[in-house]
Amino acid sequence: MTALEIRDVSHVYRKPALRGVSFAIEPGDFVLLLGLNGAGKTTLFSLIAGLLNLQRGSIHVLGHPLPDGRSAALAGCGFVFQQSALDLDLTVAQSLRYHAALHGLSRSGARVRIEQELERFGLVSRMHDLVRTLSGGQRRRVEIARALLHRPRLLLLDEATVGLDVPSRGAILQRVRAQCAEEGATALWATHLLDEVEPGDRTIVLHQGRILDDRRDIATASLPDYFARLASQEAAA
Repeated sequence: MTALEIRDVSHVYRKPALRGVSFAIEPGDFVLLLGLNGAGKTTLFSLIAGLLNLQRGSIHVLGHPLPDGRSAALAGCGFVFQQSALDLDLTVAQSLRYHAALHGLSRSGARVRIEQELERFGLVSRMHDLVRTLSGGQRRRVEIARALLHRPRLLLLDEATVGLDVPSRGAILQRVRAQCAEEGATALWATHLLDEVEPGDRTIVLHQGRILDDRRDIATASLPDYFARLASQEAAA
C-alpha cells in the first residue's frame, strides 16, 4: 500500500492551479515537493486535507480514497501548513493537550508524549507559556510537535520553515527526517528553498501546476539557474 497516491489531479480557480498531477509515495520515505511560490503546492495540500473539493483525478491517503474515506485517512495524518494554526491565547501545553484529545489519546498518554516532543524540540521550559510569547521558530516547533503527537503514519508539511532563520530551519527539517528514518513515518515536505534538498532526496519539481521532474539525487547545483529561468519566463508571460 502506498502512503499517498495522487493520480491525474487537476484544479481550477479562475485559471488552472494543478494540471494532471500524478505521483505516489511509499511508506517510510521523505519526499520534497519543490516549487516556486504559486506553483500549486498549497492547492495540492488543501485537496489532500479536504479543505478543497476534488475536481478531477483521484487521491488515496494511506489506502483510503478521498473524499469517501477522508475521516479514516486524516486520522493517520499530521499536517503543518504555511499559515500558523496555533491559538495564541493558549499555553503550549494546552494547545498540545487539545490536539491529543481530538485524536483520542488518554490524558496520561498525552502527557508523556507532550513531554517527549517538547524535549526533542528543546521547549520543555516553555510548556506553560502562552504561544504568543514564543518566537516564530519556537511556534513552528510547537506546530510540528503537535502534528507528531498521535504518531501519524503520513506527515504533510507545506512551507513549514518559511520566514525562519537557517539554524531554526535546519533543526526542524532534521527532526522530520529523523521521524521518517527512526519511526517509519512518511513525509511530503513542500518548499521553495533549494538548500533544503539533500543528496539522495527524492524531489518532485512542481511548476505552474505541472510536474517537471521527479527523481532522487537531483542536481541541486543547477537548481538556482533552473528556477531563475522559470521565474524569468513567468515574468515575461
